[in-house]
Amino acid sequence: MDTTLGSSANNMTPHSRARRAAFGSFAGAVVDWYDFLLYGITAALVFNSEFFPQVSPTMGTLAAFATFGVGFLFRPLGGIIFGHFGDRLGRKRMLMLTVWLMGISTACIGLLPSFDTIGWWAPALLVMLRAVQGFAVGGEWGGAALLSVENAPAGRKAFYSSGVQVGYGVGLLLSTGLVSVISHFCSEQEFLSWGWRIPFLCSILLVLAAWYIRSDMEESEEFKQVAVREKREHQTQKLPVIEALRRHPSAFLQIIGLRLCELLTMYIVTTFALNYSTHNLGLSRELFLTIGLCVGALSCITIPCFALLADKYGRKRIYITGAIIGALSAFPFFMALEAHSIMSIILCSLLLANLAHDMVVCVQQPVFTELFGASYRYSGAGVGYQVASVVGGGFTPFIATALVSLSNGSWHSVAMYLMGGCLLSAIVAGTMKHAAVSQQTQSDNAEDNEAEMMSLPTQLEKI
Repeated sequence: MDTTLGSSANNMTPHSRARRAAFGSFAGAVVDWYDFLLYGITAALVFNSEFFPQVSPTMGTLAAFATFGVGFLFRPLGGIIFGHFGDRLGRKRMLMLTVWLMGISTACIGLLPSFDTIGWWAPALLVMLRAVQGFAVGGEWGGAALLSVENAPAGRKAFYSSGVQVGYGVGLLLSTGLVSVISHFCSEQEFLSWGWRIPFLCSILLVLAAWYIRSDMEESEEFKQVAVREKREHQTQKLPVIEALRRHPSAFLQIIGLRLCELLTMYIVTTFALNYSTHNLGLSRELFLTIGLCVGALSCITIPCFALLADKYGRKRIYITGAIIGALSAFPFFMALEAHSIMSIILCSLLLANLAHDMVVCVQQPVFTELFGASYRYSGAGVGYQVASVVGGGFTPFIATALVSLSNGSWHSVAMYLMGGCLLSAIVAGTMKHAAVSQQTQSDNAEDNEAEMMSLPTQLEKI
């Protein structure tokens, strides 16, 4: 591990360090989620015709959503690689690298020739760049969550780390907003030809801003203490992810179950419904782009507010409430789509994305990271989070589209899919007993240093 301290570290108060870590994590999250979500929005609108024109419209949509899912397949690999070096060399170094990888790959997508220009090389290169995006995002969440959680004051960890998820909302707001503006001022042909490329190229500006902000972050004192101990005792973990699996195998399954509500609600509302409503129901493209704007804007308020409530009243209560709201809103959402009721569509979208989704994501950073010891936390929490992304998120639009196709256009199977995922998240959260978590923490205390685990039982008691 690298124990080098920044020149200003000794002069920085804990409160100042916590604010810088929270802001730096937020800034990088904005870049990564802007890029990652922009792909999903564009895949629903453009990629089926620009990169897969030689197949039927339905197969083209499935192919476009399959490339969307490729990014998720590479997220666990990013979690493993960046988690390994993040646990050994520091969180900050990895976060500086992930933001550049994401920005460059996104800009290259904006420059990628279409199928009509270079043939099958176009979808092949699209898949490759999407894989790089997934690899970069795979390393982003773990480091950003850790820096904010480890630097946050006791009793405020959900709030201080909520910026990681607020970054998702801002990224959604920026990506959807820019696509909406360009779509408004371009004709259909202009948008399909060159208009969709502009948001991808704009990613470079966000990368430069995030790089500047993150350059001022410091490693957490908790990580530095563990680094010093391991250097003194020559105990550096060679493969932190293996250590995380060995000590806490059930934690990975818990993370997968807990994330289903988050992933299904967001990707069905922002990605699948955009395609389904325009192609199957004849609703306007602008409707769901506008809903995406509303969801992103409101999440900047709802996520930190729910995080404050979680710090005060307990993480489990907030989590279960959100998951149940998601389950109860599944069928009404699709019924509103079928009825073409604009107000009902907007209301149900906000219930799914700004209540259900935001209530569960606001506490994920402290909940997931505190399931693992500090010496292998980046690997454990990061890989668990990204594996869950593959299982519950990456192929959600693809699965939902396939379910509609197999059901001859009916949405009922997709509503059941959404409801089932939300209910499973509620059950997992409800079965995470404090006693079991305490045993896990005590086991870590026996093997890790006291400084690393001093505040963990208090924080884990909240879920």
